Amino acid sequence: MIQDAQLETKIQKLWSYCQANDWAGYDPYDATNSKVFVALPVLNSRIPRLVLTQALKRSPINFRRLLRIPKTQNPKAIALFLSAFLKLERNGVTKAGDLIEPLIGRLVALRSQGVRYWCWGYSFPWQTRTVVVPTGAPNLVCITFVGNALLDAYEQHQDRRCLEMAASAAEYILDELYWTDGNSVGGFSYPLPNLQNQVPNANFLGAALLCRVYKHTRDRKYLGLALRVARYSAAKQHVDGSWDYGEGMSQRWIDNFHTGYNLCALRSIERDAGTNEFESHIRHGLAFYVAHFFREDGAPRYFHNGTYPVDIHSVAQSIITLLAFKDLEPSNIELARSVFQWATKNMWDERGFFYYRVLRFYTIRIPYMRWAQAWMLLAMCTLSESDKLVKYVETQDSAPLVEAC
Repeated sequence: MIQDAQLETKIQKLWSYCQANDWAGYDPYDATNSKVFVALPVLNSRIPRLVLTQALKRSPINFRRLLRIPKTQNPKAIALFLSAFLKLERNGVTKAGDLIEPLIGRLVALRSQGVRYWCWGYSFPWQTRTVVVPTGAPNLVCITFVGNALLDAYEQHQDRRCLEMAASAAEYILDELYWTDGNSVGGFSYPLPNLQNQVPNANFLGAALLCRVYKHTRDRKYLGLALRVARYSAAKQHVDGSWDYGEGMSQRWIDNFHTGYNLCALRSIERDAGTNEFESHIRHGLAFYVAHFFREDGAPRYFHNGTYPVDIHSVAQSIITLLAFKDLEPSNIELARSVFQWATKNMWDERGFFYYRVLRFYTIRIPYMRWAQAWMLLAMCTLSESDKLVKYVETQDSAPLVEAC
């Protein structure tokens, strides 16, 4: 078992590192924030943006200062920090509670501009293979993580503002992102409203947020569309239990953390919609996940058929996913601990942060804020919470039985 002191020390050191940096940092995809594109607009086109993004992602040396790329606060990172500190507060870390209101305030300040709904996007222009998503433009995945963090805050603090913002985000998903062909096909546009792509993790995440808002508002308009979209993507599960990242010809890969998104979102949908119709999909998918995404030493594999790169996001999501299903498979707890132990040996810097990626021949030690630190703080807080629960159950089980009178 992980020693409590080891886990708690790393939580505190990572917390201190992130707070000292004002929750801001670099991102694997922030190349398009370079002032070079402003100074030399002839370069500000699809191919140069893609080339620079991929070059910086793969480089073990961080050239961002040279390229005049600023550190930024990313709404998704702020949301992950908020969920993490709510866990710490719930577990009796009183100082964590002091950060909750400021983090909510950051999400208020970082909302997408020029949109009548509460919604959020990334702090950099995001160049995909086909389109560029502007800075701050609402995107479904960012919205769902912020919405869920706000609902975490609402459930713990009964702050109506948080519910109202999350409900507004759900309205945006319904009004601007939902699409259907009029028959059995339904989905949520991603990453822009005019792109009617079918990406299972985006569909499941959007559906899960709608179901969670439904649980609190009892407004059935959220429920029907959520279940329709979830059913469509659930039906795209392969016979081995896996999902492709997307249905496009260039999206046919199967990776760790998006599979984890799918499974956790389906569990959330079942819980909040009061249904068990996805149970077979969950069990089948979980069996595939555990069988294909972990080495014997605890290292999480990026792809189902290949280990490298070992990515810190896969580390974090692996811990979160495994613990989310510890009721179905108790051995997940020990596997989650093994993943954490591997990461601390191979991806932890004693200055208080986690590295980005371990590749076959070298390690990228850049401390990305959203991709690495925010995710790992949430994962460690989830692991700490789970360990405390396990110890409580073990204590209760070992307590002497008292005969009823």
